[in-house]
Parts: sequence; C-alpha cells; structure tokens
Amino acid sequence: MAVSKFPPEVIRIREDIRSMRIRGAGKIARAGAEALAKAAKAFKGNDVKEFMKYMDEVANYVKSARPTAVSLPNAVTYVISRLKRANPSSIEEAKEFVVRTAEAFIRYSLNAVKIIGELGARRIEYGDVIMTHCHSTAAVSVIVTAHKQGKVHRVYVKETRPKLQGLITAKALADAGLDVILIPDSAVRYYMKKVNKVVVGADTVAANGAVVNKIGTSMVALAAKEARVRVYVAAETYKFSPMTVIGELVPIEVRDPTEIVSPEWIKRHPKVKIYNPVFDVTPPEYIDAIITERGVIPPQAALLILLEEYGLSIKEVMSAGSGHELKEEELRE
Repeated sequence: MAVSKFPPEVIRIREDIRSMRIRGAGKIARAGAEALAKAAKAFKGNDVKEFMKYMDEVANYVKSARPTAVSLPNAVTYVISRLKRANPSSIEEAKEFVVRTAEAFIRYSLNAVKIIGELGARRIEYGDVIMTHCHSTAAVSVIVTAHKQGKVHRVYVKETRPKLQGLITAKALADAGLDVILIPDSAVRYYMKKVNKVVVGADTVAANGAVVNKIGTSMVALAAKEARVRVYVAAETYKFSPMTVIGELVPIEVRDPTEIVSPEWIKRHPKVKIYNPVFDVTPPEYIDAIITERGVIPPQAALLILLEEYGLSIKEVMSAGSGHELKEEELRE
C-alpha cells in the first residue's frame, strides 16, 4: 500500500516518531498503539480480510520509523497479534477490537511508569544526588517520586547531544520542583564525584541484561562504576527483547549527519566522514539493577523476565517475533 493511502494521522504519528518529535521509548510505544487505533477507525470498507491486510501494512509502516527501540514493534505486535487471534467476523467488531486493545496497551504502559516510579524510589536514600541521561519517562518517574518523598532535591542532567533530549528532562524535573543542574556530556566524569545514584531509562533490554539506550549511556555507567556509584535502569518489561534470546543483535540506528553539523559544513569538508549512532550498549556488569513494573531485578535476571512474560521455548520466541505478551488480567481496569 502506498504511503499516501495511510490516514494522515498515522503518517503524522509515524513521522513524529521517525523525526524524534516523539521521544522516549515509552512514549514511542504508546504513539505506535495510538496510530493503529486511528488507522482502524479510518478504514473504509466492509471486507474483514482486506481490513486484516490493511492493518498488517499499517503495522509494518509504523514499526519502520525507529529500528532500535524494541518498545515500538512490541507495542504494535501486541495489538496485531491479538487481532489475528480474535478472528473478528465483522468490520465493526474488528475496528472495535483494535481500538480497545490499543487503549489497553496505553493504559498498561502509563500504569507501568507509575509503578516503576514507586519501586525505584525505594532504592533512593534521603539526601541522594542523582545523575540522569537523555529523556526517559520511567527514569523521571523514579526521580520525581523520590523527590515527593523528600529524598532527592538535586539532579545533574546531561544535555545529551546531538538532539539535546536532556533539556526535556531538565524542564520536567525543574517543573516538579527539583534543583536541576544541566551539564555538558563531556563533564560526566567531572561531576560523578558529586553524585550518589545514576538513574537512566532504556530503549531495549537484551536477554543477557545488556541495556541499549541513548548514545552516551555506557560512558555514564563506566564513570559511575569507577566512582562506585550505583546505576539503576528504569524500564517497562515491554522493552525487553525476546529475539535476543536466540542471539539476534539489536540494530543500532544511525541518523543523519546534519544532526551534528550543518549541511554547509559538510559541503565545505567533503573528505570528512560523519557517523551519528543514536544508541550504545551498556554491559550488564555496569548496571546494579533494572527497575520494572514487575519488580527490581539484577540485569542477569533479564532472561527470567522474558521467560515469565512469554512463557516460551526458543521456537516460541522465534514465532512471537518482538511482540510483548502482557497477561490479560493486567489490562483490566
């Protein structure tokens, strides 16, 4: 199906994800689910088979926006896999099912962030000074919840170049009443001696406990390990990648060099090669714990989360693709 045939709202959401106007793995996942709901509502026709084909095409289109953040394909596959299992007999039933399932995922995601905030705040001690990196709704939830409990007042926020997502985090934390200090990415080691805890988010958690997150995360974790500062990763379980169980590598997205330098500079210096990777991988040994809505786990227990979530054998992982199988009881209001 040509892109022009997709509903304008779906094209806009997909472009906002692709261009990083929608940032943060959780927000990306929720936006993906919302796009499917809007696509279902906009479908014109009475043939259920055509609708199923159409939703598959919309799903693939939305998932292609960002290749690294597993939350996006997990959210999309969550809706589409359930649609196929439901085997609707009418267009009305099919549309209603997509909308209801997408809304259920969004509710689960938002509630997961709240739970992560509560569980993560328990790991923060009174008087702690926190450092964070990039923008993560889950990480912000931990810090803000700890602040509301009177435990945290000061946070060092890295600017997070080249897209400066740290500025989003700085505003959110300042609005919540924290004393926020925005620092250059290159100053992480200099300021680490003033910090008690590091709290970051994740775009993808691999089966071995490695965390894929915004470029620079691994440097924060390395500096923290040197300074004996604990590192906590706040991540919803739908950010865990089932395909890594069978050895699939997480693709690292590389973005346009004009995010680093201007097009004019590139034209003036054609011999200079520019590489702009968006994510890096933090080894599990640099992470003290991963805070999920299911509980706080050591990174080495990531595989157990995957096994619990999917109830899978290796064969089931392969057939499941990257869809997160939340339990139905969790989606009831």
